Amino acid sequence: MLPVPFASTYSVFATRRAYDFLCLDIAEPGLNVNVVGGLPGLTTGYGPSHQATEDIAILRGMPGLTIVDPCDSVDIQQAVPALAAAPGPSYLRLLRGEVATVLDEYDYRFELGRAARLRDGADVLFISSRLMTMRALDAAERLAHHHVDAAVVHAATVKPLDLDTIARETARDRLIVTLENHSVIGGLGESVASALAFAGTPKPVTPIALPDEFLAIGAFPTLHERYGLSVDRIVTKVLTLL
Repeated sequence: MLPVPFASTYSVFATRRAYDFLCLDIAEPGLNVNVVGGLPGLTTGYGPSHQATEDIAILRGMPGLTIVDPCDSVDIQQAVPALAAAPGPSYLRLLRGEVATVLDEYDYRFELGRAARLRDGADVLFISSRLMTMRALDAAERLAHHHVDAAVVHAATVKPLDLDTIARETARDRLIVTLENHSVIGGLGESVASALAFAGTPKPVTPIALPDEFLAIGAFPTLHERYGLSVDRIVTKVLTLL
């Protein structure tokens, strides 16, 4: 059996510079080539040249391409062999260096194309991916002190989105908030909102995401606080909306 290729580079290079090659040489023939994008979203303070804040938006329109945005070490460990075994190309968003372990506390197993409910709640539904799932879980704990009951659904596979789970979870009467380390344009939030609209069950969706602009240079935590991705900003946003 031939080895399954995994090619890794910075997310900005994999998406902005290599789109045509990915489309014509990998996606169009349906090859099982897996592209790993490092430092996706707002994960560096080096400014627009290295902030891949629109990488999902760039690649979502590519036919046959699977996009996975894993949360932690548990997710990554299970996602890699799943992508190797699946037909067709993929784009996997990863951080560099040490990765946290969180999902082992939630009896979680990665399933390609499936979202997972990590926590149930009656007042708010968080639908999130990657590090924003960690923050959604932290925000849910904080909101409980304000007598707000928050559910968390982790959507590791952004494309194809798990329409069945999304439809089931959004059918209940509660505030729907999507969280992603990506531009508000073309990412998870828009995927959820359009999936509900196309299914004939539109619901108000509040996105917590990066603005549609080139972002500032600065320290990583400072930038996340500035652009609303910190746990403090998430909790404040939800309390304001309820």
